[in-house]
Amino acid sequence: MCIFVFGMDTRKYGTCFFEQYAQITLAALLGHEFDDLVNRDRPDLQSADGHTLGIEVTRAMEENAKAAKEMLKDVAGYTYGLRQDDRFGQQELNYWSMALPLRRILESKVAKVGNHFYGHFDKMGLYIFCKDPLSELDAFLTLRHTMSLQKYMDNRYNRLYLSEVHNLYVCNLDEGLKDSSRLLVIPFTPAQRKAFYLEAIRRQLDVS
Repeated sequence: MCIFVFGMDTRKYGTCFFEQYAQITLAALLGHEFDDLVNRDRPDLQSADGHTLGIEVTRAMEENAKAAKEMLKDVAGYTYGLRQDDRFGQQELNYWSMALPLRRILESKVAKVGNHFYGHFDKMGLYIFCKDPLSELDAFLTLRHTMSLQKYMDNRYNRLYLSEVHNLYVCNLDEGLKDSSRLLVIPFTPAQRKAFYLEAIRRQLDVS
C-alpha cells in the first residue's frame, strides 16, 4: 500500500494507482490498442484475452516508504505543472552512475520476463515511472542497456515506456531496427497531465 498526498490530505492508495495512470497515458498518447487493457497481476496490465499484450508497470526509486511517498507527490506535481526544474535536455554521460534504482529495476524485471514469470504474451511491455528527469540520451542509454540484458533471452520485452516529468519515451526493443528508429519522444502538455492524474484518482475512488 502506498501513501498518496493530495493537497493537505493524506490518503492510502494501492499500487494500482500507478497501473491505471500508465494505462490512461498509453491509451491517450499511443492509441486504441491500449484502451481495453485490464488491471491484473503478472503482468499488471493485460489485454482481455490474456495473451495478446501484457505490460508490467513499476517505479524506479529507492525501496523505502519515504521514496514511495515522494514519488507519489512528484506525480501530483507532474500533473499540475508545479515542478519548475528544467534539467531536461542535459546530456549527462554519467547518468548510469546516478540512476541505480532504474538499473536495478531493469535487471530485476528483465530477469523475470526471461524466466516466464509473467507467462507468455504475443507482445510484452515494461512501463517505468522515473523519478529523475531523463534526457533523450538517458532514454537511449536505458533502451540499449535493456536490449543488452535480454539479448539472449527467448522471452523478452518488445517495448519499454519511460515516464518522467516532461515526457513519455517509447522505446522499441525489437531486433533488426536502426537505432535512429527505436526511440519516440512524446511530450506531456500540462492539460494532459492534469487529465491523466484526475482520471487515475477517479478510478481509485470508484474501487475504494
